[in-house]
Amino acid sequence: MADDRWLTFDCYGTIADWNTCMREALEPVVGAAAPALLTAYHQAELALEAGPSWRPYREILSSGLSWAARRIQVPLDPAQAGAFVEAWPRMTVFEDAGGALSALASAGWRLAILTNCDDDLFATTRPKLPVPFDIVVTAEQVRSYKPDLGHFRKFAELTGATPANWIHVANSWVHDMLPAARMGLRSVWVDRDLTGHPAKLAERRITAMRRLPEAVADVSAVPPWPPLELRAGEGGGVAAAVRRGADAAVGGRQRPHARGRGCSAAVTTRRPGQS
Repeated sequence: MADDRWLTFDCYGTIADWNTCMREALEPVVGAAAPALLTAYHQAELALEAGPSWRPYREILSSGLSWAARRIQVPLDPAQAGAFVEAWPRMTVFEDAGGALSALASAGWRLAILTNCDDDLFATTRPKLPVPFDIVVTAEQVRSYKPDLGHFRKFAELTGATPANWIHVANSWVHDMLPAARMGLRSVWVDRDLTGHPAKLAERRITAMRRLPEAVADVSAVPPWPPLELRAGEGGGVAAAVRRGADAAVGGRQRPHARGRGCSAAVTTRRPGQS
């Protein structure tokens, strides 16, 4: 596996349209308050995922929704707190994902998913994916949530992949672009939500997957980052690279909490799209 060319993907927000699914789950429950409640939920999710101990994602979905409803004072019956979990099997895949993923697989790339999801919830999405994925790493398997590096480290352990033969593709700037930069990976940012975040962490930024095969071809031609030189007293490996390179990776800006999570649905600043 170490000699293969690997593309890792986030699933929800990149391949599967989770924001539409979640909004549609809320509309019958809270009506016109659905957009505000969804924004508050994403903020609650950040806090719950950054908690001191790992919790299954289905618990975060339910607890986060209840907590968000209390915060913005939207009436929510306790029996309706599982609205996201119940809607999860109905989630659809973005229409532009199929052609892009098929083209990349035909070009010889091996495909994997790194997802902040439970195994059983992902199992409801997997049959809808337009191509097979060789490896799936879930939050349940690593007991952590991105932007923690657990998913990336587990994938490297399973495959032997290195920055020389591994490109990461995802929608979320904080969940995925930031940890990919910390790992020294080349990346393609599928900025579907036009978040306004700086694009410099990724080698390429696109706003839809129809341009993904071209973007991956461009990024694969960019040389990988050379190995970092060790300082006195520092060990090797990914952990040392993260300690040395994280601040440089974000261009001197303050980083979010190591396990915090930003979600584009909660961001109001937008900039013009760029294909």
